[in-house]
Amino acid sequence: MPTAGAPVILAASGGADSTALLLGMDELIRTGKLSTSLTVAHLDHALRGTSRDDATWVVALAEQLGYPAVKRRVDVLKRASQTGDNLEQAARRARYSFLETTAKKHHAQLILTAHTLDDQAETVLMRLLRGSAAEGLGGMEAVRGIGSQSKIQLARPLVSWARRSDAENYCRERGVEFLSDEMNHDEKFSRVRVRKQLLPLMQSFNSKIVEALGRTATLLREDAGALKAEAGKLLTAASMPTSENPTETNSGLLSVTVMAEAPAAVRRRALRLWLERERGHLRRLEMVHLLAIDQLLTGNRGGRIAQLPDGGSVSRKGGWLKLTLQPNGKKS
Repeated sequence: MPTAGAPVILAASGGADSTALLLGMDELIRTGKLSTSLTVAHLDHALRGTSRDDATWVVALAEQLGYPAVKRRVDVLKRASQTGDNLEQAARRARYSFLETTAKKHHAQLILTAHTLDDQAETVLMRLLRGSAAEGLGGMEAVRGIGSQSKIQLARPLVSWARRSDAENYCRERGVEFLSDEMNHDEKFSRVRVRKQLLPLMQSFNSKIVEALGRTATLLREDAGALKAEAGKLLTAASMPTSENPTETNSGLLSVTVMAEAPAAVRRRALRLWLERERGHLRRLEMVHLLAIDQLLTGNRGGRIAQLPDGGSVSRKGGWLKLTLQPNGKKS
């Protein structure tokens, strides 16, 4: 945590987790264990008739504790229909965009969110069901950059140790009510079904399954980190030097020979890094796309193409993989 009064943004929905995080920060600040300038940020997703009341409640709690609050309303359902994202993806993108904008406005380098160990377990299971690799099964990082080009850090201080029940109990100990979102009980959402159906079943085999999934996520993140470092080295080695300056590279081309000689686990991660760097994001990119590109490296035949989810493509020509972005694609 920053010291000497540095500004910090705390994301608050009004639920038990974020309310507990706000109360915990308040306790640390009031007892002199932290010195920071805290601003509470709330995004109204406009998904429920009572969402405006929730926003008003969060702002009132923040002001009661003596902290400024920022709120914003976004029609997430409309945004999802425009972008093709599902509702959860659209809500997540809107939330992090709002938090980053708020952090920039307040000159804050740190954003706090209240994800707990339960959220981590649910995330790992959802990604397992989708067939994710180690990066996905590593779950949520405790600290990460909010964007690939941003210096602002997103921190989850509760994610490695606090259970949802701990957050609820702490709110009760402080004598503060918290909001309950009925959408957290709507089983048409996959995360809610994982929470309500899958995790209880798994707990019948292991009563500490949430903690076990948290430990597994930590180990997989460590493994993925080591492999990512090797993938970065491979990407550098496989990039084509420019004719003007041998020390620079044409980042849109990769050597088939260099890539094909690398272990599959490192090679696919290098391809993932390459696509993220050139496209500016990994939206809608799935393992099936990486496998299609990986297959271009086998054999001696060129002229083959692997399609990307946004209309771009990767082709093999003359011993090189070439990335072509969609005509109106922009790197960000």
